[in-house]
Amino acid sequence: MTEVFFYHLQSQPLEAALPTLVERSLERGWRAVVQMSSPERLSALDAHFWTFRDDSFLPHAPASEKGAADQPVLLTTDEQNLNGAAIRFLIDGALLPADSANYQRIVLMFDGNDDDAAAAARDQWKVAKAAGHTVTYWQQDPAGRWQQKA
Repeated sequence: MTEVFFYHLQSQPLEAALPTLVERSLERGWRAVVQMSSPERLSALDAHFWTFRDDSFLPHAPASEKGAADQPVLLTTDEQNLNGAAIRFLIDGALLPADSANYQRIVLMFDGNDDDAAAAARDQWKVAKAAGHTVTYWQQDPAGRWQQKA
């Protein structure tokens, strides 16, 4: 059964929180897919993953690049899983994929300061529960650490 984690961003922007979560996934030996809503966002995250920290980068590629399937982290705007990822990150309103049951974990991240994003996350919570997935809700404390709330 797939675990679906809902991460409610409050004290950090996505650009600060996402790379750390992706790093932790790689440390577990998982390949990852990050799905977003637009090619512009994909381009921005592609650049950010190279430079988000002075002493590190995330090995990744956009799905459209040659050899992308060989990368541990794939960036995409659709439901592709070319690299055989165990975890899928959904950002910018990306919806649960039709093949949700094929992942060990799905992480849906949403901006808690955006009422529309919060409403969309609530809708996806219902979809995930109805599909029989194990769902949990995580919220950031003021220091940016994640705490399970539900």
